[in-house]
Amino acid sequence: MEYVTLNNGVKMPMEGFGVFQVPDPEICKKAVLDALHTGYRLIDTAAAYGNEEAVAQAIKESGIDRSEIFLTTKLWVSDMSYEGAKKGIERCLRKLDTDYIDLLLIHQPMGDIFGAWRAMEEAYKAGKVRAIGVSNFYPERLADFCLTVNTQPEVDQVELHPFFQQNKALETMKKYHVQPEAWGPFAEGKFGIFTNPVLEEIAKAHGKTVGQVILRWNIQRGVVVIPKSVHTARIEENFEIWDFELTDEEMQKISTLDTGRSEIVDHSDPAFTELLHAMKISD
Repeated sequence: MEYVTLNNGVKMPMEGFGVFQVPDPEICKKAVLDALHTGYRLIDTAAAYGNEEAVAQAIKESGIDRSEIFLTTKLWVSDMSYEGAKKGIERCLRKLDTDYIDLLLIHQPMGDIFGAWRAMEEAYKAGKVRAIGVSNFYPERLADFCLTVNTQPEVDQVELHPFFQQNKALETMKKYHVQPEAWGPFAEGKFGIFTNPVLEEIAKAHGKTVGQVILRWNIQRGVVVIPKSVHTARIEENFEIWDFELTDEEMQKISTLDTGRSEIVDHSDPAFTELLHAMKISD
């Protein structure tokens, strides 16, 4: 496992395990246990996923010391205010059954994100959070945010995969010393990604799977990845990316797959914004 050092000095694993769309408590707990036993040490959840408690149970049952695990969660849109974020942080700490969160993110750039950020800064200074960051902040939003707040975000978690490579986003993050992290690194299985001839050719050359090549590609771009699966064999397979390296030519071939847009979600659609605001997270 390789690590990156965030702009506040905290070390973060470059590969983690995500639990998006795994609401069933038992399935989620087993998947996280499998991931931890495989060697993953970064676990990524969110208040909106509805599985923070299952993640907490898995961590406890794993027998792995809490200090060895890099635990990430995210505050939802309905908590985007100063008071809302304060309550949201305490709720996350309670559901995760932990004294501190390693990385706390603003899940969506909606609502009073600046008020919420002040509450997150206070939690950071109080030792309840080791690092704070954002998610789904596109380049113009991230630049504005970094130029406005007192504490720079450590991470921006955005959609990053071979068909939506977001080079401008990566350039903006580099400029403001923000670590990129990829959600949906497999494009949620869209575009026939696992049977793409370019990726298949590269995978064959290394004796690896297409999924392993995709993860390795993002890693070599300096991007943290958080693949998700509930299947033990796939969880183990996704972790086996540290014994090979893509060539410059292979990286260039993958760069030609970029479509320049997302086919998963349109953050510019007002209806999507309305949908997210309508979703409430409460006790």
